[in-house]
Parts: sequence; C-alpha cells; structure tokens
Amino acid sequence: MARPLLQQPLHEGWRFRAADPRLGDTEQFTATDGWHAATVPGTVYQDLIDSGAIPDPLVGRQEAAVQWVAERDWCYRLDFEVGADALRARVALVCEGLDTFARLWLDGQPLAESDNMFVPLRTDLTDRLPHAGPSRHTLWIRFDSALRRGRALEAHHGARPLWNGDPSRLYVRKAPYHYGWDWGPTLLTCGPWKAIRLESADLRIAELASPVTLGDDLAHARVDLHTRLDGDLSGHVTLEHTLLDHAGTPVATHRSPATAQHTAALSVEAPQLWWPAGHGAQPLYTLHTRLVRADGTVVDAQQRRLGLRRLRLVQAPVAGEAGRSFVFEVNGVEVFCGGANWIPDDNLLNRITPARYRERVQQAVDAHLVMLRVWGGGIYEDDAFYDACDALGVLVWQDFVFACGLYPAHPAFVASVEAEARAAITRLRHRASLALWCGNNEDYMLAEAVGAYGPGGDLSRFEARAIYEQVLPTLCHALDPGRPYWPGSPYTASTGAEATVAGSSVRPSQDPTVGDRHSWEVWHQLMLPYQRYGEVGARFVSEFGMQSHPSMAVLEQAIPAAERFPGSRTLQWHNKAFSPVGADGHRRLAVYRADTLRHPDTLAAEVYATQFVQAEALRHAYEAFRRRWQTAGARGCGGALVWQLNDCWPVTSWAIVDSAGTPKPAWYAIRRAMAPLACGVRRGASGVAAWAMHAGVQPLTVQARWQLHTIDGDTVDDATTAATLLANATTELAPPPSWSAEPGRPLIASLQLTADNGTARAHAWPEPFRWHRFPDPGLQIATDADGTVTVQATRPAKGVWLELPGVPGARFEDNFLDLLPGEPQRLRVTGAAGAADGIIATCLNTLQDPPG
Repeated sequence: MARPLLQQPLHEGWRFRAADPRLGDTEQFTATDGWHAATVPGTVYQDLIDSGAIPDPLVGRQEAAVQWVAERDWCYRLDFEVGADALRARVALVCEGLDTFARLWLDGQPLAESDNMFVPLRTDLTDRLPHAGPSRHTLWIRFDSALRRGRALEAHHGARPLWNGDPSRLYVRKAPYHYGWDWGPTLLTCGPWKAIRLESADLRIAELASPVTLGDDLAHARVDLHTRLDGDLSGHVTLEHTLLDHAGTPVATHRSPATAQHTAALSVEAPQLWWPAGHGAQPLYTLHTRLVRADGTVVDAQQRRLGLRRLRLVQAPVAGEAGRSFVFEVNGVEVFCGGANWIPDDNLLNRITPARYRERVQQAVDAHLVMLRVWGGGIYEDDAFYDACDALGVLVWQDFVFACGLYPAHPAFVASVEAEARAAITRLRHRASLALWCGNNEDYMLAEAVGAYGPGGDLSRFEARAIYEQVLPTLCHALDPGRPYWPGSPYTASTGAEATVAGSSVRPSQDPTVGDRHSWEVWHQLMLPYQRYGEVGARFVSEFGMQSHPSMAVLEQAIPAAERFPGSRTLQWHNKAFSPVGADGHRRLAVYRADTLRHPDTLAAEVYATQFVQAEALRHAYEAFRRRWQTAGARGCGGALVWQLNDCWPVTSWAIVDSAGTPKPAWYAIRRAMAPLACGVRRGASGVAAWAMHAGVQPLTVQARWQLHTIDGDTVDDATTAATLLANATTELAPPPSWSAEPGRPLIASLQLTADNGTARAHAWPEPFRWHRFPDPGLQIATDADGTVTVQATRPAKGVWLELPGVPGARFEDNFLDLLPGEPQRLRVTGAAGAADGIIATCLNTLQDPPG
C-alpha cells in the first residue's frame, strides 16, 4: 500500500571550507579545521561575507580583492538523520540547483555529479540506506572552480567569440552574468543555490502538464491534464483533479484510477479571463491534483495557479509598409507591449526574497508596463517571480540562457542543454504570464559580427543554430505546444526563397521591418542623439536604453566618502559599460550629459543631470515607439522593452529602478508615456507634431488644451479644441495654426488632454537645454494635513524632482514634473510616515542657473 510522500528539507547545519589542493577527496571532508557555517540555499560569496573572510564585494572597489574565490574549489558538508518513517519507502535526494560543477558523496562513497546550474539533480538513495531506522548520514558536496573547468573545456574545444565575460563561459552552463557584464560585477559564485531535500515515497506525481485552450468565442475553456506517475501503483489509488475559481468555488472535477501515464480534461463554461495589467483583471484558478488511497489517505498532492486566456503572436502585413508586424494578442485584443528587460535582482541569488520579487514586478505594473523579458544572460527565475507576474498581469518573454556568444554544439553540450530546457519548460509552462520562449540573446548579432551569419556569412561556423532552430523549438513544441517560440533576440525571420534548409534567416538580424530588434544606435554604435529614437524603431523593439547614476543614497552606501565626486575612480568602477575597445561607459555618459546640460560641479548635481538625460531619452523613445501603434492592420511597432528595469548591485547603468528599489526619474517619465491615455508633442524643422495614445477598446472624446509659453512664463497662445481618439491606437492631432509660426524666441509648447477617465500632458521645451538660461521657477511646496503635497511654480519649471532625504521608503505619486505657471499639481506621498514636510526639490532651472 502506497504511503504518503514525506519531504525533509536539508537546509540546517551545513558547513563549508576551501578545498586544500594537497588533500584527496576524503581528507578534504574529514579535516577538522577551516570549517564555517554555511547558508543553504546560498552561495560561497555570501558564506564568506558572513564568516568575515572577505569584504563586501559590492562596496567600493572591493570586487577586485575577492576574485580569488572563483579560482578555488569549495567543500560543503552536512550531517543529517533519516527518520524511520522515511525509510519504509523509496528515498531520493533532490537538489533543485547546484552551482555548477558538483560532485556528491553519501557517507564517504561517491553518489552523483552535476555540471549544469539549471538542471535539478534527483538521486535514488534507497539502496544506500538501511531499511530500518532512524539512521545518521553525512552528505559531502565539492564544487569545482567553474573558471578552471571552463577554461579546460575551452582549451580542449577551442576559443570562441563572445561579448562580455571570460570566453570560457560559453562552455559552462552557468548564469553568464556571473562572469561580469556591462552593468554587473564579476562574481563567479558556487554552492547549493536552490533547495535540497529528501523525498520518501512509494508513489509520486512526477510530472503534470495542464495546458489551457479557449474556444473562439472565449465562452468555453478546457484544461487538458497529462500526468506522469512514478512508483508502485499496486493497490487502489485514485487520481483526482479539482479546479477552483478565484473565489475558491469548485468548477470542474475529474477522478479515475491512477495509471502511470494519465490524460484527462476539465471543462469550464463562461471562464473568467486572465488579462495583462491595465486591460482587465487577473483571476487565477487553482488546480488541485491528488493521489488518494481507498481509505482517503493522500499519497501525494500538487497545487498550481492557472490563468484562462488565449495568446497569439501575430505576424501579419502592415498597411502601406514592407515586412510583417510583431504583435501579441490576448483574448482577441492586440496589446501594445510596453515593458522592460529583467536581469537577476542580485548577484547573490539567495538574497532575493519573494517580497522583493513582488515589489519589483509591482513597480513595472505601476509604470503601466505589461511585459518583462527575462534576459538570456541571467537565470530561469525563481517561482516567486512568475507568481508575481501571474498575479499582477505581466506578460513574460522568456529567453533560454544563452547570451552574446558563439556557443558550441558538441554532443555532450547539447545533451546538457536538452536537460536544462526540459526542466525549464516543464516547470514554467502552466504560467498564464508566460508569453513566449526565445532561443537566446544577441547570439545571431554576434555571429553576424564575426561573419558566421547574415548575407554572405559562413553559416557552418554558427553551430549553435542547431540548438536555436532545432533542439529548442522541438522541445517547446513537444512540451508546451501552445506557446510561441522565437529563435533569438534580435531575430529576423525569412520567408520563401530566402529561407535556408534549416529554416534560418539569412537576412540581417536587425531588419526593422520583421521580427524584433535591439535599437542601440542611441548610446551604443552611432551614439545618436536621443531625440532621434523615432528613426531607429522596429516592429518590436526588445532592447534600447540610456544610462544614469543611481540615487545618492545608493552611492553613499557604495562609494567611500573621499571618492564622492564626479569622475572619481570608484564612481567609474561602478560603471561597467564598455565597447570592444575598452571601458567607456563613463565617457558615453559624459557625452550625452554634455550634449544636453551644462556641467554639474557636485556629485549630487551630476546624479540629477544623468537621471534627467535618461528620463528625457526614454520619454522620447516610448513616445516615438508607441506612436507607431496605429490601428489594427497597421501596427508599425508592437512593443518596446527598455533595457533595463532593475539592477543587481550599486551601479551606474541603464536601469530605471536602482539596486535599492528606488525609481529613477525615467521610471516616472515612462509611466506617463505608457499611461492608458498619453500624448506627445515634437517641435522640429518641419513644424510641430502632436499625437494622442489611447489604450481603451472604445473611442474616447477629449478636450485638448494647447499652450505656448516663453521660458520666463509669459503666455503666447492658449487654445482649446475637442478631439475623438481612436480605440487601442494612436491618433494624430492637428495643433492650432498659430503653432506653425516662427516664434523668433525659445518657447515651450504644451498639450493637455482631459477626459472623463483622466488627464495627459506633454511638453516640448527648447533644446538642447544647455543653450538656454531658465529662470528661477519660484517653486512652492505645501503639505496638507492628509499628507498630500501641492507643487506649483510662478515660472515654467523643467524636471522637478522631489525627494525626502532620510526616508528611503517614501514614494511620490508622480515626480520629475514639468510645471507651468498657475497649474498646481497635487500628489500623494506614501511611506513618508508624517515626514512629508521635509521635501526638497531639484529642477533643471536651478541646476543650470543656481540662485545667487
């Protein structure tokens, strides 16, 4: 008779030490000296910090002093007891993730090996344990240096081209960003980075697939259930599936005798649909799956949350243009996917709590972003990340973990990749948030850059195409057939005669008329002015960005006091951006700041200046890309994902939320540009352009107020018109005739749209800002009894940034404001706990022309 599954976490009591190269394996673990307490799940860097053996590598330039850690091997050991109840069934050791080259021993005898950070290890211990208990045992794990092992593989197979990090990383199935990236430190962690446990079971649920299908009318849903059981099926055991709606009410049930492979289906009438954030609610159904004995005893059980929705990737002709669209359609509604790229939120992954995941995803939602791309140089994220995306309505573009390299494809490597992909797909395929599987990040670009891809390229050098175009799509089709698969990012698909036998594109990977594109002509490559983002759009812009410093609070924690000045050595250390010829992030940052603003003379002023430029650049980008979201059949751009949402350490980077979780001014600029109702204004040599962006599914009537002001605050024009905005599209607006007249002096053009459901504002200031003297705006800040803040100015104020020093949790409802005379703005402040009367304000006016 099958006994209930027992789980015993193995997280307490671990010890670790550096391996002594003079000792054999047994001597390593039986040595009595050098052992320290270890955290599991955890990393060796965290354990070394906690034991006082190394300084915090994220502070100052201490990263350089800890590189020796990656060159050593590390030993972990645990003494544990197995209870008598567990020994009555089959017992397995389950390691959800070992980073990376690991060898295991049980009671001094070899047990298992692992060489892929992303493949769980399950090892049967039944024949290694006594059949009566309790009994005590010892588990040893030795983690070999990934740097040394990777370099040995590279020496054997040959060096290969890449961007970022040590080239040996291409042979190691480990998070690529651990090797250093152009926004992150080099910290080659190792250790048991995920949970370890014992499982005791006669019979268990080994695998469960639960794909959702919706009828064309969306009035009926079906959940197909494919269950694989592992163990002893003798005796009467029933497999039960019960689906509960979001209120906990059962809506469908299936029961049948358990078999090793079982298929069933649950039908749902009038399903409550799951929608992306801002487009509807996110009701989640709960699926309970149980193995139940005849006497009612539950042998094993699983629970998961399901969202009932239909998603398609639409690639169709674009009216009046070449190429095809790249649009995500959810429940029959095409959705403009304004979003961001996601990197791991820490270098020491065990420090990221579920609450921290939820906070970051909520910050994306609060900025009106509906998609996060889990970038291929990081990890397959923790379940807590996808839980948050499911609950909050964020679509996930999921890269497989390949980034910026010409990867190998020899048999052992491909076999490891297959196991990795299978583990990732089966773990994540039930997620409502999961929108697309993507083969890699920028590997087609890299191959093209070295002549192994694209027109005239030697495709035989690009062996990993077999992974991206055969191995991964085959697995996705078999294990998750309802989800779109895309070979890489960026990628341009070919059709007809252009396609090779393998179906691969031979067109340039960055074709703006087909597929997705990384638009780095701004910042990288040509270093175009950010005002020209509209020229580098694409059908889907999956990367673009502009750097800035993090908040002063972050810099004060990471930069020694003596180094807190513009251009300091330590400040430059915390900017990892580089080009093929060397570290130059600080130089590019200086160019964009100098092209836009006057030179700041303090670190605080430089922080504001770089954040000002980032905010303005990303406002231009989102407005330009979203403007191309025309009516159905004319979706010139289907989405824009800024590089990047978050940071993993205190750094000057492209993130819009710094490592302390503080939103930068760019976050607020994006929030306005991606609001359900938004507008844009541009002044150029050909005149003035204005447009409105409306995400609703019905047309919207608005009042448009058009104003022209001098920079001193005099009103030149003030007119009001009515307009009807197209549903789920951009509507071009006609400015008043007076706006086309040559002003002869610098003017501020302002557009305000007012509707029953809100207000949108856009401003076009004379640029570049450094050419103009903006007078003191006469800022006034008042705090009401309820904590609401009123901000107003007597003259136009650009980029008003509000802060509450010493109150890190304070968040303003809106920030980085453009203010016009006589138009006060009222803002709520959260997390201030009554301290809102200490607000300070910085703006462009006082930065360029400080009072006195």
